[in-house]
Amino acid sequence: MAQAVVETLRPHPAGRYLDGTVGGGGHSAAILTASAPDGRLLGTDADPRAIQAAAERLASFGDRVVLRRCWLDQAADVARREGFTPLDGIVVDLGLSSNQLDDPQRGLSFMRDGPLDMRFDQTQGITAAQLIGECDVAALARILKAYGEVPHAWRVAEAIWAARPVTTTSQLKEVVTGVAGSRAGARRAIHPATQVFQALRIAVNDELRRLSEALPRLIEALAPGGRLAVIAFHSLEDRIVKTVFRAAAADSDEDDAPGFGVSKLPDAPRPVARVRLVNRKPLAPQEDEVRQNPRARSARLRVVERIEDVA
Repeated sequence: MAQAVVETLRPHPAGRYLDGTVGGGGHSAAILTASAPDGRLLGTDADPRAIQAAAERLASFGDRVVLRRCWLDQAADVARREGFTPLDGIVVDLGLSSNQLDDPQRGLSFMRDGPLDMRFDQTQGITAAQLIGECDVAALARILKAYGEVPHAWRVAEAIWAARPVTTTSQLKEVVTGVAGSRAGARRAIHPATQVFQALRIAVNDELRRLSEALPRLIEALAPGGRLAVIAFHSLEDRIVKTVFRAAAADSDEDDAPGFGVSKLPDAPRPVARVRLVNRKPLAPQEDEVRQNPRARSARLRVVERIEDVA
């Protein structure tokens, strides 16, 4: 959705931008091109291989681009340290890159056999195989249910636990298929291992906590008029983005308001809006984008714009 990102961020010369999940550098290249001749961009990513790939792709932009390795919840602090704040635009693409999915050594896909790793940064943290080895059935079931919305999570967790040690992607896929079949129900079009892999990957990389903590920090790093665009690929991510954005916008949609109905009290102070919602409903990719990249079919883009601080 590079075109949609550029259209919503509206890059301009002399602007300062952040790509918080630089990946292969596709969004960064589009922003740098649109902000020529002197717009600057900071690209961050937890994956050291992504930083290397982005460095190669963006080399022609010279000193207009700075790349740093960090997790998303650290990106706003890195932007301040590197002198990029206040930012005129930020993009966060929460999808996995083709390089990550297609590399069997990453263990992120059950389509290729490889070690059950799943870490974005393979220099630190525990692997998915180690996580499975350390969890009891109850903890594993909670991960599968909370992070993957896996049907019959307890039964799947029992099967995985009984099969330990589970050390490869093919082994995990076989275990899940054995207990859940090749489809998770007649009405579902995805393989049940998809949700299991998602759940373990989110747990290994602590993705949802990082996202929840990163978004308010990124909003605060924006200049008035600056925009934050986030592309989510599953309901758990999109729900967090939607909730944080509406809270920052002091949005009155009570179905989505966090908390326990405090906003309904007549004497409760009204929250101060920090942003405005550029699009209340998420934008989906165009048909031609999905044809070129089927993995983009579930992408959803939400955008907010920072407003002037209220004294």
